[in-house]
Formats: sequence, structure tokens, C-alpha cells
Amino acid sequence: MSSDSRRSHRQRRRARGFSVRVLAVVAVLGVVALAGGLVTTLQGPRVTSVQSDAAAAVSSAGSRLIFETTQSLQKVDASQVTVTPAAPFTVDTSGRSVGIRFTDPLWDETTYTIRIDRLAGLGGGPTSTVEESFSTPKLHSYVLQRGEGGDKIYRVGLDGDNEPVFEDEHIEDFRATAASLVVSTVKDGVSHLVVTRTDGTHRQELTLPGKGVVTNLQSAERGNTIGYTFTDADISASGGRESLLFTGSTADPAAKPTEIKVTGADPRVEDWRFVPGTDTILMLTFDGALSLVSSTGAAPVELGNATGIDDISGTTAYVERLEGPVVVDLASAKEKPLPPTSADLGQTGSVLAMSDGSTLRALTPFDGLNPLGTNILRVDAAGKTSVVAKVDTADGLLQTCVSPSGRYAALVIAPDVVDNPYDGYTLPLPKKLETRIFSFDGKQITTLEGFDVAWCRKAPSQ
Repeated sequence: MSSDSRRSHRQRRRARGFSVRVLAVVAVLGVVALAGGLVTTLQGPRVTSVQSDAAAAVSSAGSRLIFETTQSLQKVDASQVTVTPAAPFTVDTSGRSVGIRFTDPLWDETTYTIRIDRLAGLGGGPTSTVEESFSTPKLHSYVLQRGEGGDKIYRVGLDGDNEPVFEDEHIEDFRATAASLVVSTVKDGVSHLVVTRTDGTHRQELTLPGKGVVTNLQSAERGNTIGYTFTDADISASGGRESLLFTGSTADPAAKPTEIKVTGADPRVEDWRFVPGTDTILMLTFDGALSLVSSTGAAPVELGNATGIDDISGTTAYVERLEGPVVVDLASAKEKPLPPTSADLGQTGSVLAMSDGSTLRALTPFDGLNPLGTNILRVDAAGKTSVVAKVDTADGLLQTCVSPSGRYAALVIAPDVVDNPYDGYTLPLPKKLETRIFSFDGKQITTLEGFDVAWCRKAPSQ
């Protein structure tokens, strides 16, 4: 055999050996892949990653926890999900992911565990159980302090830490949203609306209807919509706009604000509220007419006469009428009296809605004609009461608010109210104000200097 023939034979033999080795590797990889697929199928869906935002979960409703899994999933029913400690939620399934959306803000500094049972792949096979835990951070809020040398908004914690985030010579009011601070300032008798990020940076001014005074500033539960009442600076007996309701957007500061009108009624607005999850506003005008008004221009719904609006939860409104407090279903315009408490507990003042169907009420007992302080009571759906806080007779209760999660109550107090002079603002308030924070078991958590805690829908009353 020639040398060329021997060389050619060796090359063909090496080629056959290489091909065999390649086929063997491919076969092994195929077996591994098949085995991996069989293991995945035999084990049922497994979690590959979890996404959540614990910080957002304590401050606003609608936060989500998303499980990504190894398989496309059959639809997960809410009955398969357990949240510990209990919190209301909804479930959605898409492809290989399942999302748990919390309908209310969660408690701060709490560890939550989510377990999903009988998690099934779209192609069938065995089911699995997945479980994930996460801890929520400390709760922070914002308060306003008015002072002789200027006014400041502070970011505050329940542990006493605080940090100034906005300062101006004259701050009337502010609202805090998930992404912004909206601040009502006054200069030379004219209001300005300033929007910033929550740390006070990126300051922009919102367009107002003209030169005038802003009052009753509020923000929608979600999104970027804000509202306020506006009065022209040059109003007089001969004319001008007085206490008219306008809405605007923090996302578009330059946009012209929208006037919310009521046809056939006194246009001046005494009080108002955004109705959560809708495009409607509950409005009380100077003539005592209560109306449900659409921001899209639909015909208003007349709801009779009232003397005040206490609170709104969903489409349930707590309203003050001359004959006493009532509960109005805004979806049907039907109403019923507020379930009463014992006369021994005192006269009912403000009523706040809780997410569990209970209410937080301020009741003042009397000794003859003399008030005996004010008690803040939680009243459940069955009428059972529990004391959350007590306010001494010498102190003035200006406002009661509830934290987004429903874990705490905030009481805006004017200490020693008789000897606590009022300031000279458009919204005049006692010069010394403090916000006392209570848990619903009656324990006082802390006292914050200032008022307008961000949990409140609006500024305190005079």
C-alpha cells in the first residue's frame, strides 16, 4: 500500500471516530435534556424568580408579587392562594407567571408569606406547591410645620426620624401622592401650586385658573389627578369667581385646569371628594345641595341636601344631614342611617370608613352641657365598639385620619386650645399643633410635631 493510501485510510478512520464521538455527545445531551424535561414535568411547576416592591406595598393599594415558573400555567384560582397574615388580594395568571395583587396597602414591618397550592402546568402532569415570604419596611409619611422663620414639610417615620423635603415662606397646605408632593404656597396674597418629587426635588409650578387663592386641595386615590377650590384675588361684590372647583394633573403642570360645574345649583363649593376608582366627584355646594358630578361632563346625580361630607370608601359615602349622619350608596343613590352607638358614649362627630367595613368615630360625651373630652372609637359592622384614643377636654381635636393600611389612626391635636392662638393664614389654625399616632389596640405609637399628615384626604378644619 502506498504512503498516500495509508494516509488516506488513517484520515477516513479518524473522521469516522470523530463522527461517532459527536453522535455520542449529541445523544448524551439529548438524554440530559429529555431527563430535565421529565424531571420538570414530574415535579410540577417550580419558581424561577419572584418580583415584588415591598416599599410600595405599605404606602399604596395595588402592589403586586409575581411568581415566574418553569412551565406555562393553568389559571390559578384565589382559593388556591393563602396570604399570612391575611390581606385581601386578587390573582391573575399569564403564561409562566402568576401575580398576586394586594387590594389594600400592607402593614409596615411585617413578614408576609404567600403560598399557592395545586399549581398546575398547562400541559397537565403533577401539581406543586410554591411559597414565598417577604418583609415590609418601616412606614413613612409627611407632615407640615408652620413657623415664624418659614414653613417646612418633613418626611417622618413612626420611630421619630424626620427629614425636611420642602421649605417655603408660606405653605398653606399640601398633598402627597405615590410619586409627588403637591404644595399650596402663598406669595403676596396669591396662591401657587408647586409639584415636586417625593424628596422635594424637580420643582415645577402648576397652571392655575388665574391669580387667586387655592383652598381645599385634594388628590385622587390613584393616578396624577388633583383638585382644589379657587377664588379670584380681585373678587368683589360686583363679580368674580368664588370657591369654584377645578381639577388638574401633576403629570402635565402646564395644562389648563378643568372646571367642574353643576348646572342649576350654586356653583360655589363648600366641600368635595374624589370617588375612588371612578371619574366622579361628590360635591357639596354653598346652598347645601349634595351632587355626584362626572368630570367627563355627564349629567349630575342629585343626592338631596347635606351639611357635610365625612368620608368615602369605594362608592359608599358617609354624609352629614340635618337629621343626622347617613350612609349613601353612590352607585344606587340609596341611603340608610348610620348604625347608632349607645347614647352613653356621646354625640357622634366625624366618621371615617375602614376597609373592613367598620368605622372610626369621634364621640363626645357630656356632663349636662359640658363636654367630657372626645373618645375615638372603632365601631364594627355589628355595632361593637373599642376605644382607640381619648382626647382631654383641654385639648382640641381638629382632625382624625387613618393610615392607608388601616393599622394606625392619626389625631391632629391643638394642645391647651384655649391658650393656643391662631395664625394668620388663609386656613387659620392654632399655632401649636401635633399629630398623635395610635394603633387600633389603643396604644399611642408616637407624637409628631405638625399637622396635615399625608394619610389625610384634606386639610384639618378650623
